[in-house]
Amino acid sequence: MEIILSVDAMGGDNAPEVIIQGLATASQRYPFVHFLLYGDKEIVEPFLIKEKTLSEKVTLIPCEEVITPETKPSAAVRGFPNSSMRQAIKAVAEGRAQGVISAGNTGAYMALAKIILKTMPGIDRPALASLAPTLRGEVVILDLGANVECSSKNLEQFAIMGELFARHVLHLPQPKVGLINVGSEDIKGSAIVKEAADLIRTSSIKDNFYGFIEGDDIPRGTVDVAVMDGFTGNVVLKAGEGVMQLAVHYFREAFKSSWRARLGYFFARHMLKKLSMRLDYRRYNGGIWLGLGGIAIKSHGGTDALGFAHAIDLAVDMITSQMNTYFLKEFASETPPAKAANQ
Repeated sequence: MEIILSVDAMGGDNAPEVIIQGLATASQRYPFVHFLLYGDKEIVEPFLIKEKTLSEKVTLIPCEEVITPETKPSAAVRGFPNSSMRQAIKAVAEGRAQGVISAGNTGAYMALAKIILKTMPGIDRPALASLAPTLRGEVVILDLGANVECSSKNLEQFAIMGELFARHVLHLPQPKVGLINVGSEDIKGSAIVKEAADLIRTSSIKDNFYGFIEGDDIPRGTVDVAVMDGFTGNVVLKAGEGVMQLAVHYFREAFKSSWRARLGYFFARHMLKKLSMRLDYRRYNGGIWLGLGGIAIKSHGGTDALGFAHAIDLAVDMITSQMNTYFLKEFASETPPAKAANQ
């Protein structure tokens, strides 16, 4: 089975060098994946030539325009017809690629993906989801910022998409779904959150609905899927990344504090290496747009090659699990029937 992925070579703080290095890493894992790389040929080609392993794995498609971090989503939609980001997304919409990955401007990427790939029938709004480490394994968190304000129906749909993702991509037979709230009691929370809980309790995932959860339930691994609005999700994401970096920093500083501490590090270095890998947020790089009419992965803008390779992992997992097929089947009943043609 050959998979073709389109990649925005110009998106991200350290593009295109990091992007190409990430492709080289991923190509070793996935010899069956071919990449359509969109970007400025004069800038991209010198980096591409250095990676000999990519000579038969990458097709470079020149694009003269670049959407920068400062580009407003509205400007990205109205202009930049030959930007690397737009062309990479179009490759999926036109069937030339099965998924797209970009580390570029999140707002512009979301706006273009919604217009070009469109939202799936029966889904009101796509959600941005990602994985995070817990005491029990990994948790799916959504939404992470695509929808700052959400209705109860949006939250219900996020819960269903998250449960399907956990079941078919993470292979959890009965993933537990929790709805983030200011308390676990049913009397707490806004009217929207309470109504969302009622909707989930009567939905297709009712048997896997854990109920309300609080912020500390996420790292504990109380549930496999944590559902929230985009404002809350973005705060959780950034705070979580910060805490992981802080923990690693304090461990390093502690073992430099004295000769005894350095001696202790000598004996504990293998354990600390495992801990550092476990807390390395690059292993969880890659936001998945759930609910779009095509596979689209958003890499962190400041990622390195390892992080970008992990974003490619997610794209491959989404494609091989046929995730969008499950979404189409699940939300088919939500799609309004087509009007009969006039006789």
